[in-house]
Amino acid sequence: MINSVSISISDDDSDDHSGRKRSRVRRKRKKHWHRGSIRGEVLRRSLRLLRRWWPVIIFLPAIGLLLFEASKLATDRKAEAGTKRVGISDPEPARNSPPANLNRLDPVTRVIGGVRQPCFKTLLPEEIQNLEIPERADTNFPIRRVVYKSDSGNYHLGGNATVMSQHTEDSRFNLFTGNQTLQEREDSFKANETVVVHCGFYSEHGGFRISDEDKSYMHTCTAVVSTCAFGGGDDLYQPIGMTEASLAKVCYVAFWDEITQSSQEAEGIKINHDHMIGKWRIVVVKDLPFSDQRLNGKIPKMLSHRLFPQARYSIWVDSKSQFRRDPLGVLEALLWRTNSTLAISEHGARSSLYDEAKAIVHKNKATPEEVEVQLNQYRRDGIPDDKRFKGKKALAEASIIVREHNPLTDLFMCVWFNEVVRFTSRDQLSFPYVLRRLNMSQVNMFPVCTRKDLVNSMGHKRKVKPLVRSSR
Repeated sequence: MINSVSISISDDDSDDHSGRKRSRVRRKRKKHWHRGSIRGEVLRRSLRLLRRWWPVIIFLPAIGLLLFEASKLATDRKAEAGTKRVGISDPEPARNSPPANLNRLDPVTRVIGGVRQPCFKTLLPEEIQNLEIPERADTNFPIRRVVYKSDSGNYHLGGNATVMSQHTEDSRFNLFTGNQTLQEREDSFKANETVVVHCGFYSEHGGFRISDEDKSYMHTCTAVVSTCAFGGGDDLYQPIGMTEASLAKVCYVAFWDEITQSSQEAEGIKINHDHMIGKWRIVVVKDLPFSDQRLNGKIPKMLSHRLFPQARYSIWVDSKSQFRRDPLGVLEALLWRTNSTLAISEHGARSSLYDEAKAIVHKNKATPEEVEVQLNQYRRDGIPDDKRFKGKKALAEASIIVREHNPLTDLFMCVWFNEVVRFTSRDQLSFPYVLRRLNMSQVNMFPVCTRKDLVNSMGHKRKVKPLVRSSR
């Protein structure tokens, strides 16, 4: 019994022991196989994801780096702007970093009827070489002659030589403009054969003084491209894209004041002994008639027929732009080919002068009070809130003005100038009014994309310095 019990115990112990060992081994092998499968599956999935998303994995760090650099650049610009606001000078002039679109000549295009076409269609260079400036045509305009009001009488000259003794404190009329009454304003819109009108240069004491040497040069111009920079606000951009024939036939004149001359000389840009900088003849104007530099800039912009009395054609280009097309080609395309006497860039965003008035107030370009005075006068004069005039958009952007000098366009520019003196300096607001009042025809309102083709737009470079008058 003892043996049997021993055997029995031995067998039981042996069976239990061997069973436990086998069970442990199986569990261990099963566990080892399971972990290997998981690792393999994870590896296979990782490889599949890597093959599928490797471009994203590579480019995400690059995009992050770009965003970091962009934010850093924006921070630097804000710091630079803050530096300028507190009056700390730039260690590096802005001239060392020219705008990206400077000197670009590639054409601007748009899609018309599913076909991409150039916005400005000009003649070939060899055709422009043979263009001649036509003689002034004897037109059938109702206005045959424009007489400019002037007064060379003696005035009491106080601390500001350009102020008329009889004008009120809230008026911007002065000895340069003359003191236009409301009745004279109304008479200037009447299409008589001879029109007598205020048109700047009213008195020899009125300011905007130009040297006799510059005047002699300006009297030689038959066609002229002009610009101006008063108050040191903008750099001078050299015109590009012209033929040698145009260089020989067209004057390029830039009007500066003494502030701009000083600021440019500080950056190493000096006028040569022949009064030239590159292709531009620099005319330095002294004794500007307005404290508001925006108004001073309207004189060469609107009164080119007064400054260039012998010129038959003129092209005005804002100082924030680089003119990049041949001027004879521009005259041929925008005036001669279309039988127009005035070509001006239309407004890209709006069509109504009343909508423009709201935008001017919203952007703080003028006070609500002075805008409302102007609109009230236009409402009294019966100007409707129409977005079209003679089938075309009437609101102009006016950074480029191409025109023939004839009695009607001369009168148009005179009364337009008087409007910006009487009311706000925003010439976009008064342009549709003058257009309707004179019932102008032969006006080419060319589209925004044409304007973009004619110039490289740089934007204004710096804040204009105010005109500080000294007491006399």
